[in-house]
Amino acid sequence: MPTAADCFGPAAVVVDDGRTHRGRDAVLSWLDRTSTEYTYTATPLTAVPHDDRHWTVTQRLEGDFPGGTVDLAHTFTLDEDGHITGLTIVPCA
Repeated sequence: MPTAADCFGPAAVVVDDGRTHRGRDAVLSWLDRTSTEYTYTATPLTAVPHDDRHWTVTQRLEGDFPGGTVDLAHTFTLDEDGHITGLTIVPCA
């Protein structure tokens, strides 16, 4: 069964919470930490294609993290095989 890590290319770059994670090992560490640090539910709000390789997906997270609720914009860049090469996550304005 595929995992979230399988969605990322080997040289992926993730920017989340003011930190940049470069390469597969750093992205795997980020995925491990973010999946266990807090308990939350994610509700998809929008998915906007900018072109074939660039998307912005907005989700509402609700959980036991500081603030309890936040809407986040996830901006993805995909390679020709559909793997994520770039991901930036920021709170919605």
